[in-house]
Amino acid sequence: MSKKVLIIVSNAHEIGPNHRKTGVFLDEAAHPYGAFDKAGYQIDFASLTGEVPSLDGLQGKDEPGNAAFLNGEGWNKMQNNTKLADVDVSAYDAIFVSGGLAPMVDMPEAPLLKKVIAETYERGAIVGAVCHGPVSLLNVKLSDGSLLVKDKNITAFTTEEEANYASADVPFDLQTALTKQGARFHAGTAWAPHSIVDGNLVTGQNPASASATALNVISLLEA
Repeated sequence: MSKKVLIIVSNAHEIGPNHRKTGVFLDEAAHPYGAFDKAGYQIDFASLTGEVPSLDGLQGKDEPGNAAFLNGEGWNKMQNNTKLADVDVSAYDAIFVSGGLAPMVDMPEAPLLKKVIAETYERGAIVGAVCHGPVSLLNVKLSDGSLLVKDKNITAFTTEEEANYASADVPFDLQTALTKQGARFHAGTAWAPHSIVDGNLVTGQNPASASATALNVISLLEA
């Protein structure tokens, strides 16, 4: 039986005091989708509200992986995503949180998302997230009351990268927040591919890391 992966995306359309337009960064949905599809997995999409997400990073729409997503089943599936509350997440072998600035709006505190991530992690399924997607890992408490990220080796969009991208728009610095909750944060070279595996937790640093992060998830699923 093929593995099942649930890609969880944000529904936020704008961020910050300047109402910057945002959404799910195209590479961070398209490239993982392509990798999981090539592996023969069943791929479904969920979001917090079930509404159609916005896309950011459309300047890269002609890149082959992105074009295949936009013109194939991927974008159609993402538009017709299921509200997370209506998904039996226990049926999935992995969940994957795509980035973009949007998750910084609706994912830092979302109670159901935190519950889903904790339960997925504790049953030994894979939890993956890339770029700003690891904001979903903040404030996740395990059944023993400990924070999920405490003492975990993690990466995400770095302070250095944010300074040249959206520091005026984000509500807080993600690297700093993860570190404050006890994560062992590993910053790679800015804007270069960088993904880390710690047990069944997989994180990636930036848009260039989307494929590597998905491939690390696949490696764990195939192990």
